[in-house]
Amino acid sequence: MRASAVRLREIPRPAADRRFGVRLLVAAAVAAVSAVPFALLLVLVESRWSPLHAVDSGAARRLNSTALAHPAWTSTLRFLSDWVWDPAALRCAVALLTIWLLYRRAWRLAAWSAVTTVAGGLTGLLVKTVVERARPSLADPVARAPGFSFPSGHAMTATTSFAVLLLVLLPLVPRGWRVVCWSVAVFSVLGVGFTRVALGVHWFSDVVGGWLLGLAVVASTAWAFEAWRADSGRRRSGMSEGLEPELPEAAPER
Repeated sequence: MRASAVRLREIPRPAADRRFGVRLLVAAAVAAVSAVPFALLLVLVESRWSPLHAVDSGAARRLNSTALAHPAWTSTLRFLSDWVWDPAALRCAVALLTIWLLYRRAWRLAAWSAVTTVAGGLTGLLVKTVVERARPSLADPVARAPGFSFPSGHAMTATTSFAVLLLVLLPLVPRGWRVVCWSVAVFSVLGVGFTRVALGVHWFSDVVGGWLLGLAVVASTAWAFEAWRADSGRRRSGMSEGLEPELPEAAPER
């Protein structure tokens, strides 16, 4: 009886799908301008606010001194930044996940995964090009990186990629292990930011900007996915159970 009542309230699936597509594209387009904390940080960076500059410069100098004094530690940071947490590696992981979702016929979740990742990359590149902030210039650098500095592409990619992996795969993880998954994701995102500042290729505010902008993209596209679930008569999912709790089922989106 309850299932029948739910069905009566459903919007026809094709209409829900069309709304989902429109919302997903709109959410991706407005993500860069809808993040108030990021916008505030951008204003402070562009205006060269002296307290923020002092924090950036102090962190860069202290961590550069530590990196120069501990070569083995610096090599570990390079390995983590250039291989384990490299944006290309994280995007490949999300691409493989998206292919697997298509195989599982979780079409909308696959679309969410792909759009979130692509929107994050393009948004970060656009902001870098507009802001044109120079990277730290240190007397004795331990690493170098091309391109502009704000926001950190590594930090933003880590935020969007680990969010996608986490929100997609949580329904497949036993409840007792979900805290571990959250902890690994948060540690990795924070770790990426730390390596970029410690290696002297980003300012601290670059990393914070990457985190904030990445969260804005994920929040916007996740809202679009939740709106599709509501239009389809499905219950709202909690952050602790992933975006699509039905994923373990044989046909998750029927």
